[in-house]
Amino acid sequence: MNIRIGFGYDMHRLKEGRPLWMGGIQLDYRLGLDGHSDADVLIHAICDALLGAANLRDIGFHFPDTSPAFKGADSKKLLKEAIVLLQKEGYRVGNIDATVCAEQPRLNPHIPAMQAKLADLMGITADAVSIKATTSEKMGFVGREEGITAYAVALIVKE
Repeated sequence: MNIRIGFGYDMHRLKEGRPLWMGGIQLDYRLGLDGHSDADVLIHAICDALLGAANLRDIGFHFPDTSPAFKGADSKKLLKEAIVLLQKEGYRVGNIDATVCAEQPRLNPHIPAMQAKLADLMGITADAVSIKATTSEKMGFVGREEGITAYAVALIVKE
């Protein structure tokens, strides 16, 4: 059995007038994340981890923010396409371990819904999707509530 591990990271600024998408679900919050797509930092970090594990470059290579085709893109669709790219190379997702760093909103109540949504998108069980939430203890741009970051590690298995 051939297994590989990949790491992903993403960050986006918080901005008024945009919806907040996290892990494929929309959260009720006064600010959203700014980006070319819907700016779902958690999905973007997971995509990079998956693509990196398969040595398929990164999310920006496959879905460039310079392309009008991805303006306002639903990150759930990007994740599904990343899964198709993995499958073409003979890989399936083993598990995901991710951490989101945000001062607000509190993410813990939403983690089960995010796990379920992400598992469905990747064709795996929810217990194979670990999501943790933390703060930056009021330090840096996350601490000043200027943005949110996400980190992800993915294990993929070659069939």
